[in-house]
Amino acid sequence: MTNHGFPDEQREGLYRAIRERRDVRSQFLPDPIAPQILARLLQAAHLAPSVGFMQPWDFLVIDSIEIKRAVKTLYEQANADAANNYSGDRAAQYRRLKLEGIVDSPINLCITCDRQRGGPHVLGRNTMLETDLFSTCLAVQNLWLAARAEGIGVGWVSIVDPALLAETLKLPAHVQPVAYLCLGYVSEFLPKPELEIAGWRSRLPLEQLLHGNTWDGQIEDDALLSAVRNPHDT
Repeated sequence: MTNHGFPDEQREGLYRAIRERRDVRSQFLPDPIAPQILARLLQAAHLAPSVGFMQPWDFLVIDSIEIKRAVKTLYEQANADAANNYSGDRAAQYRRLKLEGIVDSPINLCITCDRQRGGPHVLGRNTMLETDLFSTCLAVQNLWLAARAEGIGVGWVSIVDPALLAETLKLPAHVQPVAYLCLGYVSEFLPKPELEIAGWRSRLPLEQLLHGNTWDGQIEDDALLSAVRNPHDT
């Protein structure tokens, strides 16, 4: 069998980026991102796979403090509404969480989805119309992993009304904002996700999320189960 895998060091680098990627909110530094590095991140995003090779993404690179402040105002409005979903100690904990770095980060990046890209009949999109949105999310993940390899933090600001965000960014009607990201160098990458450290949620065990063939089926491969339970042994 021909081995098309990466050398051990390169392979470990990829898995390290996956393990150590964080949603950054509180650790941004003001240091600028060099144009060459930002270009590499954007190119990594643009190399993402897309259904029917539609490439539905566009990238709004935002360094205007006025735009950042306008988006932060939208965040503050949406966050106040979101806080009402909780009560008691959970509500108090929610209000203590820092959930954005819009003004703190030197670059904001909005990755959008052009829902008309590729025309009315995109190969592979006939029955699953949301594949343009799914494809755009793959571009987000590509950028996020590349950013971690460059030592750059990324934070996804999802607590914002998408229609108001689109209006603020002057998006055409057929273009949907998918990810509003904060980018910048950081003082540290936390050892665990910030919400896990804060006690908001814990990572679910992978074994609990595995199914064999059908939803109610069990995994019968004992070697696979053993490797899942003991990932450090593989």
